[in-house]
Amino acid sequence: MQIKHFISALALCITTLNAQAQTALIQTSEGNITLKLDAKAAPVTVKNFMARAQEGYYNGTIFHRVIRNFMIQGGGFDATMQEKADRPTIINEADNGLKNDKYTIAMARLPEPHSASAQFFINTKSNDFLNHTAKTDQGWGYAVFGQVTAGFDVVDKIGKVYTKTVGPFDDVPIKPIVIQSISIVP
Repeated sequence: MQIKHFISALALCITTLNAQAQTALIQTSEGNITLKLDAKAAPVTVKNFMARAQEGYYNGTIFHRVIRNFMIQGGGFDATMQEKADRPTIINEADNGLKNDKYTIAMARLPEPHSASAQFFINTKSNDFLNHTAKTDQGWGYAVFGQVTAGFDVVDKIGKVYTKTVGPFDDVPIKPIVIQSISIVP
């Protein structure tokens, strides 16, 4: 009987650990980026990101916005700058204590604080001004939900590409940087 309880407790611990720290692999046309997702600090955001990754939503999207010494943004447009159909928005978890430090991943959003859906960005430098300061429109910040653990050189390379304006969109890489897939790995 004690062994059965031990095995149940061990299974619960493993399930909890798996729910708290997931690894995602972003395969791009410029190389791979590995992320450690923090489901403990940002459970809604990580669940949303993982669901989209597992359903193939990000496959074929691009890093459509690259601002040198700031961030690289992707996950919402294809190589012809056609926006993907979106799902409902999620709550902004920027008050989770995680900071927009260099090599962290956060949700992109519109000016409305709770408007994030699919697009994300990776900070290419620490961007303190994006951090949560208050539960107001100006203070909400951008929800960090993980960090890069490998592929720093790929992030840096993407962050230095030349960009152009395409229609109403500024900072679009001249050569599309395709997100071939995002997968959740053990």
